[in-house]
Amino acid sequence: MDPLLELRNVSFSAAGKTIVSGASLSYSEGETVALVGPSGGGKSTVLKLTAGLLVPTAGEARYRGTDIAAMSRPQTMAFRRESAFVFQDSALWANQSIRQIMEIPLKTHFPEMEGPRRNEIIRALLSETGYRRDLDIRPAELSMGEQKLVGFARAMACDPSVLFLDEWTESLDEIAARRLVKLVFKRKETGKTVVFVSHNFSVIKELADRIVMIVDGRVSLSATREEFSRDANLAQYIEQGIAL
Repeated sequence: MDPLLELRNVSFSAAGKTIVSGASLSYSEGETVALVGPSGGGKSTVLKLTAGLLVPTAGEARYRGTDIAAMSRPQTMAFRRESAFVFQDSALWANQSIRQIMEIPLKTHFPEMEGPRRNEIIRALLSETGYRRDLDIRPAELSMGEQKLVGFARAMACDPSVLFLDEWTESLDEIAARRLVKLVFKRKETGKTVVFVSHNFSVIKELADRIVMIVDGRVSLSATREEFSRDANLAQYIEQGIAL
């Protein structure tokens, strides 16, 4: 079976610096993959390349066999509707209210949807994350943790089949973090494909079907859940690599 997502010998450079070098990875439909490794090693860049948010300097990032960078507009819109990205810094529009931010994906991909139905979805998603603040305030009035909740809820608006999560539990207290982990696990159980970056080894062990370690912009290790569960030395090596 062809992979759902694939990086083919992908490299990426910015400001004269090579960040990712010759990365080849594939992700199966319904699989949950954790991208791990030392800070600054290129994990988030690999995640963004896989999601098509960055265009490779060399090589190809593919979705269902099609080069993401070469997609037509209808193909790109379909990919964006089917996938969602939760950013490490939440990436909320500063000049929009929380309601407006939540409406953007729904208005973009379901323009025929009426206002009352949009509001119903928005309130349900925010409630699911534990967000309790007003919908008509702006991100600057929220804590970093509250912004994280909104960013996660926004990503779920179109019920995506592919989730890209970049340190999505950072800046959250333990209760809020556990809630989001449970929400991801719930979606994983329904067959969603999840690719995530995290430094939290307990979260990684709970969710990941496979761990891919990125060091100095290169894929240095790929291990299945079975492999790192039965091999204590491998698990220790991965945990130590995450802590760097």
